[in-house]
Amino acid sequence: MGCCVSTSSKSTCSSKSNGDMVSPSCLEIGFCGQKRARRTFSDHVVSLHQLPSLPNRVFTNGKSRSSCVFTQQGRKGINQDAMIVWEDFMSEDVIFCGVFDGHGPHGHLVARKVRDVLPIKLLSFLHSSESKRNGSGKACFKGNIKPESGESEKDFSTEDELNPMWREAFMKAYKAMDKELRSHPNLDCFCSGSTAVTIVKQGSNLFMGNIGDSRAIMGSKDSNDSMVAIQLTVDLKPDLPREEERIKSCKGRVFALQDEPEVPRVWLPFDNAPGLAMARAFGDFCLKEYGVISIPEFSHCLLTDRDQFIVLASDGVWDVLSNEEVVEIVSSAPTRSSAARNVVDSAAREWKLKYPTSKMDDCAVVCLFLDGKMDSESDCDEQCFSSANIQSNPVESDDGQKSEPSLLRNFTLRSSEENETIGGEVSVDVEDRTSLAEDQNWSGLEGVTRVNSLVQLPRFSQEKPNS
Repeated sequence: MGCCVSTSSKSTCSSKSNGDMVSPSCLEIGFCGQKRARRTFSDHVVSLHQLPSLPNRVFTNGKSRSSCVFTQQGRKGINQDAMIVWEDFMSEDVIFCGVFDGHGPHGHLVARKVRDVLPIKLLSFLHSSESKRNGSGKACFKGNIKPESGESEKDFSTEDELNPMWREAFMKAYKAMDKELRSHPNLDCFCSGSTAVTIVKQGSNLFMGNIGDSRAIMGSKDSNDSMVAIQLTVDLKPDLPREEERIKSCKGRVFALQDEPEVPRVWLPFDNAPGLAMARAFGDFCLKEYGVISIPEFSHCLLTDRDQFIVLASDGVWDVLSNEEVVEIVSSAPTRSSAARNVVDSAAREWKLKYPTSKMDDCAVVCLFLDGKMDSESDCDEQCFSSANIQSNPVESDDGQKSEPSLLRNFTLRSSEENETIGGEVSVDVEDRTSLAEDQNWSGLEGVTRVNSLVQLPRFSQEKPNS
């Protein structure tokens, strides 16, 4: 299995091009001995207005060359989950994946806006960061090719160059995304927001950014060739010690309501609202001065040939399925193109069994197969999804006038020991990966399901406590 670490190991690259004309703001990502078609950064900027038509970007139910995606609306109104797989993100060997779970009156709009804009912002800051380092407009994001004998070590990328560049790009992209939401003229994010779990796979490097309680796991083979589940991200809940300490230091309050003692929430210092069930999120600006942040927890993982696939999913899945159950469902799917849908179908069945009196939450799943292979066309013909059995998203708009907002979001608290972090970066030693899969399980606890944020909006009482 690959080792999950907080910093990258040495990696190397020398870029080659096919001789195409390139603008000064070239976003070129290459690998030794391989030719990559150059893409200009302006191409990506233009594509922001043509995202739905991009051939290598999947954001609705279906599959790509190396992944499958599926989402299903719950029983509370409009689907507030969004997802994306963007292959050839910066080159042929770079893939961006993300799952976004909205909450609040306009959470569905926030999730879709983040889905569309966040990858573009990440591209922008990656280009800007590398341009500054190189002193030119060309950017070469290094791969993992080992140096040949006789070549100087200084000619190759080190962890001091690669990992900080990606970390900085993730941090800046998330910050800029939240800033854009705050200033958006038609999208009210005061009491609405979205989680985000995002990954970028570049060769054997896996970079991850996470806020909220959507989760990423990996299916990998252990020394006995048995499939195990490795959790890649931590569910950032208000009762995690480091999260609770930050919120309280900003005068926010963290407590659970009497009728749902298993669900800690974030509250304003002067009013029992809005009751947000996560410690980090895009939007939710009524709580941004009181400890809720949009700074992602960044981590890096080196992949090996033992690592089989990655699953990203919203909490509607994790509330009822364990990491091990999801890995088993994906690995035993009759076809790879059906894996994401099988996970959602299994989650739907579990909702009915475990919480028969509760309304099923929205579910969104992305399955990325690390060998880059999918089924042949004949294998997946019977798995193709028709419009008759898919609950597609309604017309998307920034002002939400063409779709009714959904106020209720389901939630079940997951209890776990807090993962040790340093400076917001998750660090898991090589020896810990198997034991992590065996000893710690972040699956949903059986119990009452509640909403991510309460329907009540802040009243902002005149009688505020003196500071």
